[in-house]
Amino acid sequence: MSSDYDFMKIALEEAEDAYRRGEVPVGAVLVREGNILARAHNSPIAKNDPSAHAEMLVLRQAGEKTGNYRLAGTELYVTLEPCIMCAGAIVHARISRVIFGARDPKCGAIVSLYNILSDRRLNHQVKITEGILSEECAEIISRFFRQKRVTFAPASET
Repeated sequence: MSSDYDFMKIALEEAEDAYRRGEVPVGAVLVREGNILARAHNSPIAKNDPSAHAEMLVLRQAGEKTGNYRLAGTELYVTLEPCIMCAGAIVHARISRVIFGARDPKCGAIVSLYNILSDRRLNHQVKITEGILSEECAEIISRFFRQKRVTFAPASET
């Protein structure tokens, strides 16, 4: 039987794939009863689509696969805390639980900036587990942006 760590490792594989493609390295895996329904990584650049976040892509894939946009009884593993857009889609899809690795202090809509998934004013609340493989999940994001800063740093004047 697979554990939260096993599924997060798969999400990290997706994040590494995004990294290699020059996308912000976030990966996601959607699971139902221990079986993977969908897996994806961020692809807004490749798809020319600002909504092509890893979470959105797995929700779309799973909806196609199951023939239903409501994905009750599923668990979403994602390497980085979901943003507002993704949190809204998670609520609408009726995801049962979200498991994420690293917090996102600039865009996180689960615990960092907002608490969308646990907001009692909404018609669905989602169980949250955070911190699974958090160091590994944070490291890939840090490495990506560190490399971007070096790549796009202005040339120093001599």
